[in-house]
Amino acid sequence: MNHQLVLKDVTVSYSRIPAVHHLSASVRCGSCVALLGPNGAGKTTLLKAIAGLLPLETGAIRFEGHELGTKPSRTIAYVPQREAVDWDFPITVRGLVEMGRYPSLGNWGRFGAKDHEAVEEALHVCDLEDLADRQISALSGGQQQRAFLARAWAQHAEIYLLDEPFTGLDRNATEAFAAAMRRLRDAGKLVIASHHDLKSVEALFDQILLINGELVACGPTAEAFTTQNLDRAYGMHIFSGHAHHHHEHA
Repeated sequence: MNHQLVLKDVTVSYSRIPAVHHLSASVRCGSCVALLGPNGAGKTTLLKAIAGLLPLETGAIRFEGHELGTKPSRTIAYVPQREAVDWDFPITVRGLVEMGRYPSLGNWGRFGAKDHEAVEEALHVCDLEDLADRQISALSGGQQQRAFLARAWAQHAEIYLLDEPFTGLDRNATEAFAAAMRRLRDAGKLVIASHHDLKSVEALFDQILLINGELVACGPTAEAFTTQNLDRAYGMHIFSGHAHHHHEHA
């Protein structure tokens, strides 16, 4: 039952400029995938296209035999960068997580036992039970990030698209978020997170999808996260996450 997300010849333009060109790759459920590449490589654009928020110019995105990317789907949860969220919005953590249930409430919008169960489970998975009644404005950055992950879990999505979830988190917050991410993976979900800190890739992710407008590499971190692939993506020599600009040509 290893379901795959399959990208086939995907081209996406942003402000009429192709940001992602003819990209083909596939990733399996039950993995945490780092979406890597230099600034302007098309990472956010690709996440939005998979989420159905940007139209494809060429190609198709498929999951379990269905075509994705044509419109937002309940199968997919998209968690934007923290700056994109209005944190002063007056809502509690539980209220935010309950929003993940709204698409499934049917005609009358009644919150049933199943919905409450999904919300409690999400709070538990993301380690937010003690913070459930707190306003989201009062949370730390890491707690805010987990609250959005919990909303996505409550939605019972299969694919989690996270835009730079670790940005600005300290070590403890990173570890707490990574633990929640691994729980999703162990439940058979697919997590794809754009990420820019190359030093932490091996600790946090078991697969990588490395792009620079086009596909550079896709596969298990142990095999695909190589100096050679990073050179090709970033156009400079990178060793274990530290960039070195060399004058001599290798």
